[in-house]
Amino acid sequence: MTKVILFDLDGTLLPMDTERFVETYIRELAGRVSHIVEPETFVKALWGGTKAMMKNLDAFKTNEKVFEETFLSMTDLNKEEIWPTLDDFYETVFPTFSHLCEPTPLGREVVEVAIEQGYRVAVATNPVFPKSAIYHRLTWANVADLPFELVTVYEDSFYTKPHKQYYQHICEKLDVPAVDCVMVGNDKQEDMAASQIGMKTFLVDGCVIDRGQPDFPVDEQGSLQELIRMLNAQASIFQK
Repeated sequence: MTKVILFDLDGTLLPMDTERFVETYIRELAGRVSHIVEPETFVKALWGGTKAMMKNLDAFKTNEKVFEETFLSMTDLNKEEIWPTLDDFYETVFPTFSHLCEPTPLGREVVEVAIEQGYRVAVATNPVFPKSAIYHRLTWANVADLPFELVTVYEDSFYTKPHKQYYQHICEKLDVPAVDCVMVGNDKQEDMAASQIGMKTFLVDGCVIDRGQPDFPVDEQGSLQELIRMLNAQASIFQK
């Protein structure tokens, strides 16, 4: 019986061209810190830190700590030399990237319908960004004020998608068995990986990302409109 619905953010509640967004984000961020570190070195360290987070399975080290250690070691910088500039970027520059997204009222509607139907809701976005950056994107999607029980951010997450530990950690935080959860997302590898621990899955059409392998089970697939109809009808994987 479905009790909790986990929503991915980018490409799901917030339609966007992910490649274009990431390209702009990296270019602007590298330029903002160029007086501290050479852009090429910075970009390599940014990706190095991100890859380290994606590989991390240390249950005692947050994604934030993993990123910080890797990034600083690759740039030979102290945290105090660059972190204030990074924090300022996320607070003042990152919000200007909203034009790179295509918000839809359906993002808010689908969450509201889920809540009206009695489901608990959470945002299961890949926690490789600081809380401020993730909450800016929730604001762009017009869902930041909704009563999510959990939003995964890198400050207090220990794993990333598509590791099964990421989804297990969410279940532990929400005190719910995996079989009572549905993961809603647009990424066939990162989001549908929730099926590894018994979660049901819904693949959202429109901004589907598919790297080919691995090929995880997809229980249902459709548009946000179709998802809303299924929620209202309590049909298929949304039966109570």
